[in-house]
Amino acid sequence: MDASDVDRLAVRAAEARKIVYDATGHNDLRAQSALAYRRLEAEYGANVSVAVRSSATAEDLPTASFAGQHESYLNIRGEAQLFEAYRQCFASIFTDRAIIYRVDNGFDHFKVGLSVGVMKMVRSDIATSGVIFTLDTESGFRDVVFITGSYGLGENIVQGKVDPDEFYVHKPTFRAGFRSVLRRSLGAKQLRLVYSRRSRGATTKNTRTPWALRDHFCIGDEDVLCLADFAIKIEDHYSKIAGHPVPMDIEWAKDGDDGQLYIVQARPETVASQKSADIFESYTLKGKSRVLAVGKAVGEKIASGIVRVITRSEDLRDFKPGEVLVASATSPDWEPVMKTAGAIVTDRGGRTCHAAIVARELGVPAVVGTANATTALATGVEVTISCAEGEAGEVYEGKLPFETTRIPAEQLVLPRTEIMVNLGNPDLAFRTAMLPSAGVGLARMEFIISEHIGIGE
Repeated sequence: MDASDVDRLAVRAAEARKIVYDATGHNDLRAQSALAYRRLEAEYGANVSVAVRSSATAEDLPTASFAGQHESYLNIRGEAQLFEAYRQCFASIFTDRAIIYRVDNGFDHFKVGLSVGVMKMVRSDIATSGVIFTLDTESGFRDVVFITGSYGLGENIVQGKVDPDEFYVHKPTFRAGFRSVLRRSLGAKQLRLVYSRRSRGATTKNTRTPWALRDHFCIGDEDVLCLADFAIKIEDHYSKIAGHPVPMDIEWAKDGDDGQLYIVQARPETVASQKSADIFESYTLKGKSRVLAVGKAVGEKIASGIVRVITRSEDLRDFKPGEVLVASATSPDWEPVMKTAGAIVTDRGGRTCHAAIVARELGVPAVVGTANATTALATGVEVTISCAEGEAGEVYEGKLPFETTRIPAEQLVLPRTEIMVNLGNPDLAFRTAMLPSAGVGLARMEFIISEHIGIGE
């Protein structure tokens, strides 16, 4: 069938899910899941809360990765609820987005396996959770650990419903014993995903984060450095097995009961680490206009296009290829449309949210966490999205000229005189480090301080 026919796809996918759901309802499977759950109860107590998480063979491959293909469920209690979540996870092998992903990447639908893992919940609903990358997600710079965190269960960060706190730790100095946080950025952390106490229906719910918590970092330096230590050890482990460096994408959670930090998932990073070193590509804006929105830059590109504000899924029917998708946050179900977008802009979310991950995979610029994009931008208006000016991504009014430069690495012949970097803007440090040079020749501290604290703004 034509996977671009969204309506027909939805009908066929629902039929396929029902077939799998019905096939997994037999008593043998029910008995096995009940027995395993009772073992967990014997270890952790009656009615223990668990996470039911799906994992498929076509996910997280070096050449193909798409976030959120299949379903996972949190705060599941009791044998009956567990078995239902178990079956729903298996059936999600045929979600609309998973089908499209397999079609786009040439996978046979019937040669993809899916497993369901069940683990005791970490009580991050009363603490914090987040995501770690063992490289800078935008430049691909390998010498940092990038950590994001927010209050409550981690799903909000991935879904882009909150702007998380961000932290960087420099690996070489950390390994040398000088352990400190290189950079930190306070996020808005608007919502907190917690357990729902209802006996039926949703097992989790969102509550507004109190201002007293939003004004503080969700974890202290001690936790940041502990997570960095975990991340470096995990990266070293996978790199040793692979025989080459393997940057990692890791999920973490802090338990509010025992105060301990836990790693709940680790997988190879599949976008920034796959960037070709054969070509140096740069984008330069050649004009300026009124800035309509500012957020976190995803990628380093520039694009222009007509705005399409999406406030509900039904609005996606009107989306035209090349338009700028503007939304409060994005959903994995939007992937068929997102892959045709010229750029993506969101109100909420950080560099590890769904919109950012998909934008990197598709190679389109995105500006996330603007706070006002859906109100500041109107459908039909032409804008220019620039992610080429540092960590901040900007949305400019109108179509602005820009220049793209692509230089093959073999054409770069370095002179005998060492060429060094004159560094004054810390936001460009990671990107600049990726260029061929003999290091930093001059660091203008007065410029670095004024850029960081915003003198003159």
